[in-house]
Amino acid sequence: MTLKRLLLIAWIFFSLFSAAAQKGKPISTRDSLDGAFDLSDYVIDANGFIPVPYIITEPALGGFGGVIAPVFIKRRPPYIDSVKGERVVTPVAPDISGGVAAYTLNNTWLAAAFRRGTLVKSRIKYTIGGAYANVNMSFFRTFPEVGEKEFKFNFRTIPVILQTTKRLGLSHWYAGMKYLFLKTQVNYEGTLPSFVSQKEMNGINSQLGAVIELDNRDNIFTPDRGMKLHFDGSRSDNIFGSDFEFWRLNYYMYWYKPISDKLIGGLRIDGQQVFGDAPFYLLPYIDMRGIPALRYQGNADILTELETRWDFVERWSVVIFGGTGKAFNEWRDFGSSKWVTSYGAGFRYLLARKFKLRAGIDLARGPDTWAYYIVFGTHWLK
Repeated sequence: MTLKRLLLIAWIFFSLFSAAAQKGKPISTRDSLDGAFDLSDYVIDANGFIPVPYIITEPALGGFGGVIAPVFIKRRPPYIDSVKGERVVTPVAPDISGGVAAYTLNNTWLAAAFRRGTLVKSRIKYTIGGAYANVNMSFFRTFPEVGEKEFKFNFRTIPVILQTTKRLGLSHWYAGMKYLFLKTQVNYEGTLPSFVSQKEMNGINSQLGAVIELDNRDNIFTPDRGMKLHFDGSRSDNIFGSDFEFWRLNYYMYWYKPISDKLIGGLRIDGQQVFGDAPFYLLPYIDMRGIPALRYQGNADILTELETRWDFVERWSVVIFGGTGKAFNEWRDFGSSKWVTSYGAGFRYLLARKFKLRAGIDLARGPDTWAYYIVFGTHWLK
């Protein structure tokens, strides 16, 4: 689970439940338009501190686990942005600070702290987070004589993430920098497999990069239209104190478009690539519903997903989705690499109409297994 996903989940749960603790201010859970169950007013009036619950359903982490995230949110009013005499009212995302504690059935656990905020006058968004994690996860490799084999590892790791982006004029474009520090101790019982070097068993990854992003989606929770286009490139180098030297590229696009009044189509294209001496646990992998994390790895990966949402009644929707991707080591191997596909369906309920926030459950089938996912907003979140 990424830090961005934890931040979004924390914001949603905090907003939905914290207002319930406000004394002397009853708030209706019925929408004023249709009388249906709706938590928009809780989101609008949320104020305070509350522990946030969430369920982990990632197959690679045992398929079930729990998260508790004590968070505090500070709502920020819109501001008037001005460039060369042109004035635009600009919404500001809330500042979020808090912690995360998680545990799963395969004895993975983590403790983390984070903050995401905005420097309004400078038009800068920033994210900072740090954690200590004890992760049990399997990696898979295919060998000519024995076929595919599973290798079980334990990781004890300390990640620190910093990212800042600045709005470019009055456009929807942002540009900035990102930094990742990752100290990792790897444990493995038995003789090390051939794809792991002794150097990778205890090392530091220090990575600095640049980010450019376009985001004109109509909302961040459950978009109906618009696009998010992202590209970042990072360098891990001993100049920054890293034990590894490699480049990492990451690019993706999420595009949403109404097909009719009740049908919304979505397209995702996502890819990553590393060049150089990247540790095996940081190699790109296919990240889709129904496919366990890190199950299919290579020096590069590329995937695409399609998703359609049918709002068949006022509050309820059905979602169908499917995708395919490849993980490979060199682009010359792309044609001979295996396509990996997944598909599934789910439902959504319009939980907070004023924020266009839909929540539900997806059931997905990959090449090897079924998996389920609790979804708040969009599943496409990076």
